[in-house]
Amino acid sequence: MTNTSGMIGDPQAGSDTAPLRAKSGWIIALGVVYLIAGFIAFGSVMMATVASVLIVGVMMIIAGVAEVFSAFQIKSWGKFLLWALLGVLYIVAGFVTFQNPLLAAVLLTLILGASLVASGIMRIFLALSMKRETPWIWVVLSGVITLLLGLLILARWPVSSLYILGLFLGIDLIMAGAGWIGLGFGLRRAR
Repeated sequence: MTNTSGMIGDPQAGSDTAPLRAKSGWIIALGVVYLIAGFIAFGSVMMATVASVLIVGVMMIIAGVAEVFSAFQIKSWGKFLLWALLGVLYIVAGFVTFQNPLLAAVLLTLILGASLVASGIMRIFLALSMKRETPWIWVVLSGVITLLLGLLILARWPVSSLYILGLFLGIDLIMAGAGWIGLGFGLRRAR
């Protein structure tokens, strides 16, 4: 009886975070590694852009190989050709990123800018179609920021291709690092 009442009184007693709390030091260390990598990316955004493009190239090659492998699992000839062709195109595109990472960065930045513009416009239209009682202003604000960011990228394209992907990588690494460090210290406080 006392065991059950003790668990009810202590919300942390049956928590799933106990294994995480024991490893909070490692989580903080991971956050520090992310922060360092993010600041290195900020120190050389062009090299970070090239690194980002090369990672995309590796992912395209892996996806292409998986697509070709999946093609052989399909029994019908027409679908086999389409899947195999798609896989080969992914593989070729992946190798092209290795041969000319700056050209790939130019194309990826163009796609990113256009996607942000389209996403921003869609969010603004979505927000304006929401009922006025809902907090639609936050969706509008999000859409406007996304739209402006996309327009800023496209206005400076192709020059922005040299730094924008590296800049985004640096921001992502720093934010992820801060998140991991915050989680680690939060778990330590919960002990």
